[in-house]
Amino acid sequence: MCEPEWPRAGRERMILPQPIACCGSGVSNIEAESLARLDGRHVFMMGDNPALTRMPERPTLLDFFRLRFGGITARHLLASASRALDDGMEDKVVLACLLHDLSNACLIRSDHGYWSAQMIAPYVDEEVAWAVRYHQALRYFADESVGYAYPESYRRFFGEDYVPPDYIRRDAEGARAHRWYMTSRLVTINDLYFFEEGPKVDPQRFEDIIGRHFRQPDQGLGFDGSEVAHMWRTMIWPNNFL
Repeated sequence: MCEPEWPRAGRERMILPQPIACCGSGVSNIEAESLARLDGRHVFMMGDNPALTRMPERPTLLDFFRLRFGGITARHLLASASRALDDGMEDKVVLACLLHDLSNACLIRSDHGYWSAQMIAPYVDEEVAWAVRYHQALRYFADESVGYAYPESYRRFFGEDYVPPDYIRRDAEGARAHRWYMTSRLVTINDLYFFEEGPKVDPQRFEDIIGRHFRQPDQGLGFDGSEVAHMWRTMIWPNNFL
């Protein structure tokens, strides 16, 4: 079967950085100059970008791992889930480890635990989404009773004097009193904080766990009309102008 043409072939499709990427970062906001370039040869990027592999019509979670998630975050998720699986953790913990930093992979880093939990909530057990949401706060606070120490890498990332904001402390304290606390704490215990190259993990290793515990929509992630479908579509077409 012939590969369909890329949208608006023959014209330069300009990519405008997302507003949040320019805010306070020193990245230039080129919106005005890009608008001034619009003519018959220059348009804004919409739809499939030839620089990215096309996603299937009905993309699955594993399709996102193969075709959108990459670099350190993808290796980190796969390594954390592999560690949990090798240590005999329950499926729900393995799945939470596989998904806990999902938004870092191709969407947004800030408040990644909250974003990631929201992205997966329609498709996983409530306990898995809860564990993903609260791992972000719990990772800042040691729990010697289960052998979890404040990660040394955080001292390097943020400095010795970093103090988490009040909402993080509040959520961590609330999570400590919750019946699902250990599920989320096990995510932090299996969270590999030092991002070095290691053995490559094939996402296919988790196909059975995903099949049993991730409710893949028949229409494909991004096209099922759920309240989070737009987040998955944003990762399918991350360079869309609108």
